[in-house]
Amino acid sequence: MSETQSTPEILANAENQYEVTRADLPLNCPMDGMSKWNSHPKVYLAIEETGKAKCPYCGADYILKD
Repeated sequence: MSETQSTPEILANAENQYEVTRADLPLNCPMDGMSKWNSHPKVYLAIEETGKAKCPYCGADYILKD
């Protein structure tokens, strides 16, 4: 029998700050891989110009790390 590996799901809105990379673009909150059943509607965030974005729904701060 083979064990299946799965990536643990990230809890949406569990933190106030998330570091993201260019691989995560286009950025949306909640992010892919986050639990969505208890979160807000998906919103896309512009982070490319300033390197920072704040979700208008949950207030999570995102910082772009290169």
